[in-house]
Amino acid sequence: MTETITDLSRRIHAELEGTLARLAPDAADKLTEAIVTARRIALHGLGREGLQMNGLAMRLFHLGLDAHVVGEMTTPPLGSGDLLVVSAGPGAFASIAALMARAKDAGARTAVITAEPASSLARSADVLCHIPAQTMARDQAADASLLPMGSAYECAMMLVFEALVLALRDRLGETAETMRARHTNLE
Repeated sequence: MTETITDLSRRIHAELEGTLARLAPDAADKLTEAIVTARRIALHGLGREGLQMNGLAMRLFHLGLDAHVVGEMTTPPLGSGDLLVVSAGPGAFASIAALMARAKDAGARTAVITAEPASSLARSADVLCHIPAQTMARDQAADASLLPMGSAYECAMMLVFEALVLALRDRLGETAETMRARHTNLE
């Protein structure tokens, strides 16, 4: 018998709950501090990870931070006092390594969000945020996620990012109302 959407949703929820239970209590503390102290923030990710990074960039903007998405026409140059935040779930991407090197050469700090904390990108970053979820790097394992490829990581990213935004909101003295005031009115 085929499982219903409700049954599958419950299994996914249980899996994500297990992922978040493995998240270190201080997993995003250094990232939070780096964001709060940055002059400006540029964010980047590839594929579905990139979509989550775009969502985080939007919320950082709503919090009143100078946040940008790498590759957009209005992204300013990075330099001293700035932060590049990248997602590298599986741990290794040549394009992300190149962006990190470029940011570091310009004097910016780098932060990596990943499921692979021992990767070369994670080791080269100034700040590491480890999300212990399956990516495509490990989707062939015997204990693989119900979700395909990197979906478990991407879903966990969204939940971690929403918690990060709430922590930043409190830290910055923002409210739901002040955030809403920065939302576009061109919809």
